[in-house]
Amino acid sequence: MGAFEGRHVVVTGGGVGIGKAIAERLGREGAALSLLAPNLDELEHVAASVGGDAHACDIRDRGSVDAAFAAAAAARGPVHALVANSGIGGPNADGPDDRFAEIVETNLFGTYWCVRAAERRLAPGPDRRDVVVIASILARIAVPGYTAYSASKAGLLGLVRSLAAELAPANVQVNAICPGWVETSMAWQGIDALVEATGMTRDEAVAEVLKAVPLGRMGKPEEIAGTVAYLLSPDAGGVTGQALDQNGGAWTG
Repeated sequence: MGAFEGRHVVVTGGGVGIGKAIAERLGREGAALSLLAPNLDELEHVAASVGGDAHACDIRDRGSVDAAFAAAAAARGPVHALVANSGIGGPNADGPDDRFAEIVETNLFGTYWCVRAAERRLAPGPDRRDVVVIASILARIAVPGYTAYSASKAGLLGLVRSLAAELAPANVQVNAICPGWVETSMAWQGIDALVEATGMTRDEAVAEVLKAVPLGRMGKPEEIAGTVAYLLSPDAGGVTGQALDQNGGAWTG
């Protein structure tokens, strides 16, 4: 039997990047998976490959979130774990097109709606249940022009600490992971923005951002998925309210 056989895990943003890698890792280890994202095209392909279900969900919309979690619970039963991975990135700047509200509503509000929807449909105790939130190194460090993204991800760490204390009496563990540069489409968008702003080549831009990474490389989605698998495993018993930094040594506070 796989490590997660018999456990229903909901993964938001499960169609691409880190979310896709998480779905593939947990699927290989036997989890019953419900994958949520606003766009079903990529999501349905990933769900089929891991033997899971795909549900359309706009995490900014509480009604959409509740409907998706209700459908997931109806199809796969009560929820044993949530991996809250959905989010959007990119810069924002003061002005009529400032994306501050959009980014914060998606990353922070949306994650909160998902945790509460999962909480209402948790499998009964006393066995442990889990929530893992994907935050970011930008919750830790300052990057000019990314006020919304940084604020939203830092907010997630406060959310995780509070929820960990709140849900501990029910034996629910709540933790976060703070990835640094990871080889995903979102990361490449950031690299390409640097290329456009500076005139560097893409290789030069990659070299520039990796100067701040002691390991000298970008992370891989599969590595973040491995940390998620650890946090959901018996080996992580008693680990709650924590933010694990997985960034190649770029932040060591």
